[in-house]
Amino acid sequence: MVTRSFWGAAGLTLICAVAGSELAQLPYLNLVGALVIALLLGMACQLAPRAVNANRAGIGFISNKFLRLGIILLGFKLNLIQLAQAGVKTITLAAVVVTGMVLLTYNLSRKLGVERDLAILTATGTSICGAAAVMGVSPQIKVSPDKAERQRENEVLAVAIVAILGTVFTLVEIGLKPLLHLTAVQFGVMTGGSLHEIAHAVAAGSAGGPVSLDTAIITKLSRVLLLAPAALIIGWWYQRQTTTASASEGRAKLPIPWFMAGFLLTSVIGTWLPLGTAALAGLVKLAYIFLGMAMAALGMSVNFRVIFQRGGNAFLAATLSSVVLMTGVTIASKLFF
Repeated sequence: MVTRSFWGAAGLTLICAVAGSELAQLPYLNLVGALVIALLLGMACQLAPRAVNANRAGIGFISNKFLRLGIILLGFKLNLIQLAQAGVKTITLAAVVVTGMVLLTYNLSRKLGVERDLAILTATGTSICGAAAVMGVSPQIKVSPDKAERQRENEVLAVAIVAILGTVFTLVEIGLKPLLHLTAVQFGVMTGGSLHEIAHAVAAGSAGGPVSLDTAIITKLSRVLLLAPAALIIGWWYQRQTTTASASEGRAKLPIPWFMAGFLLTSVIGTWLPLGTAALAGLVKLAYIFLGMAMAALGMSVNFRVIFQRGGNAFLAATLSSVVLMTGVTIASKLFF
């Protein structure tokens, strides 16, 4: 039965998502991206605690279910033919970047004392596609109900880290462009291969012209395509670590992210069925609305004090790994593209 709490939460989060989508079209704010803006607007809703508390149950439902629906629809953004035409080099680079960055960021975070769950989310957001990756992998981290609030804090922290770093490194890469003497294709590979959000890759890639922008998008989407297998592998690894640490609980089932199968299915449909450019663009926009609603719902349940206390070392680890990523992808773009 649909409750009043759901409709109230849906109204609040929809306003945040639509506003985030519109604000992300503005200069400078396009570096931040629609999802992060929706998250920030959700946080701002805490200034009206009565409205948030009255719709708490609906907010929890939207942050969970609408997230999955948004990621499924996001698959329409992936044209598998274009990704295949990008060539073995681009796909290989994406696989190396995702694998290497997940391992590097996670291990750096753990060395700096970051808890395991936050380290995983920070590593995936930095390595794959920012906020969408954080929220896509988070359901693979199964926690007990008493730890649900802490998991939400980890999600917000990871999203904030990739948003800040992605914006900073977007400006850095645009500034470095004249000094690196890269071709348009090489600069597109550099931005698409190293920046965290799709919005960041688009903003930086466009600074190199249309060829650079197209290359940046294709390179970035090659990383996005790896979200589904990465979520499955991380879920398997996390479950194995958990059962090893608590052997008395027995072997648990592998948490298979079925919504990721939907993500891959929609990419297949969008690639081979004649839906038309306008229809695909509408479906992708709808995906960002649903994801924006989930991000806004997440922002409405943030504990600011805890976040400021716990975010420093995770931010440092992600910063160090992002420097390594930018350097490595720049060298690879010069050598192989």
